Amino acid sequence: MLLLLLLFPLLLLLLLLLPPLARLRQQRSPGPGPSWLACLQHRVAWGSLCWAAAWQRWRLEQSTLHACQSQQQALRWCLRGAPGPRWPLRGSTDMSTFRSHLPLTKASWAQEEESGHQLLSPASKQHRGEATLQATLLGLVALNKAHPEALAPGGTACLTPTSPWPRPLPWPWRVPSQGSPPAAKEPGALLLEALRSPGLRVLEAGTAVELLDVFSGLGANGEALAEALAAGDPGVPLPWRAAELREALEQGPRGLALRLWPKLQVVVTLDAGGQAEAVAALQALWCQGLAFFSPAYAASGGVLGLNLWPEQPGGLYLLPPGAPLIELLPVQEGGQEEAAGTILLAEAQKGGEYELVLTDHTSLTRCRLGDVVRVVGAYNQCPVVRFIRRLSQTLSVRGEDTGEDVFSEALGRAVGQWPGATLLDHGCVESSILDSGGSAPHYEVFVALRGLRNLSEENRGKLDHCLQEASPCYKSLRFRGSVGPARVQLVGPEAFGALRAALVACPSSPFPPEMPRVLRHRPLAQLLQRRVLS
Repeated sequence: MLLLLLLFPLLLLLLLLLPPLARLRQQRSPGPGPSWLACLQHRVAWGSLCWAAAWQRWRLEQSTLHACQSQQQALRWCLRGAPGPRWPLRGSTDMSTFRSHLPLTKASWAQEEESGHQLLSPASKQHRGEATLQATLLGLVALNKAHPEALAPGGTACLTPTSPWPRPLPWPWRVPSQGSPPAAKEPGALLLEALRSPGLRVLEAGTAVELLDVFSGLGANGEALAEALAAGDPGVPLPWRAAELREALEQGPRGLALRLWPKLQVVVTLDAGGQAEAVAALQALWCQGLAFFSPAYAASGGVLGLNLWPEQPGGLYLLPPGAPLIELLPVQEGGQEEAAGTILLAEAQKGGEYELVLTDHTSLTRCRLGDVVRVVGAYNQCPVVRFIRRLSQTLSVRGEDTGEDVFSEALGRAVGQWPGATLLDHGCVESSILDSGGSAPHYEVFVALRGLRNLSEENRGKLDHCLQEASPCYKSLRFRGSVGPARVQLVGPEAFGALRAALVACPSSPFPPEMPRVLRHRPLAQLLQRRVLS
């Protein structure tokens, strides 16, 4: 391990010096395959990464074997960096004392207190802490093991300005950038660069919803992209590639990614709240036949879970015991979360559901994030979990509390009964937000579909029936007439693209990476309402 620590900085320095040399070599001698310098760079980079990943894996093993001690160290780290007035007993690191002096707060309370009524941006924190480095290094090694040759030189392209890797690194298996760095480019320019490389093995995107926007707009912008390829803007003219693009688009969206890049193996996106629908839509249409992998689960507090099992569908994540400090609040029936105290990671029970509580050194606040997980296993003394819902995305017009997971399951069953329809996106609004006067309180549901241009009244009513089957409380309220039937309205896919653009432009928005499915603000709800097709 000492030798590793001594050699790794030297290898990393060499790695950082090689990219400009590789680009210079590529400009002087463009060819169909990677140059010898690119291959050398790849070998050095991969060796450095494997060494660093082995070191991080050893650290993870040690910390998870002694989870309670690791969390005690995480607590000390939080207290050391906390502002003086926020922690009067700085010399004490006892967990019970810490809990008694810092009561639980909800995410909205903590964010308003710390930022003057402006919500904190998850992106501002997601690249901090050792968990981000572990997620990237261990994720790359796990990805290479599950999909051999996926990380070949020049075999990876990112289609969005943001990266799915919590700690992006300048590794040489990415397609060389033509000019400005990826972070400064628009998705259209990044897509054009990717289209110039038919041998891609990995597609990356910041989140699945961002990738959905890229593929949804590919049909409308396909001819312009083909013309740019044929004209060589940028780079060498590729008329043959332009012809391949036009032919692939003519065959429709299903399986388009593999037609454009026949060697593709996997799509990498960052998992976060509200991404499941986008992943399902991509797998059903454009990315049919491809595996999906997320190196981590991210929320407003940063990286919360590490994915060490890319072969497992649905996303299984290890909750690491290092900083920031994670506690678990048992979720009890009847919404009595407040009555229970928090527990540490080693005390989690398999099958139990818990809300995550996060404490970091920047704002010494025990913040209830609202993300609920179910424990499905253990890794040494730490829980392996599946994220199941966000409490902030609960619908309630009469106290029924329809959870995000319950609603999504009901909507999926309803869409399955709409012939030829594939769900692309959805958003919900409680009727009081839109001032639906005169009618009983109800859910306004906006859906974007592929394969169906109109919804009959019979199909619209199927969602309400599915909701009644999924929620006895909702069924009872519907029977008594206290709640009106859910109203389903069809919007175009561009409506949700406009919604995401509005969210990104708003500094108080929790996006990215999370995608809200329940809209609480009238301007955002009206944005969808103005784009109703039927």
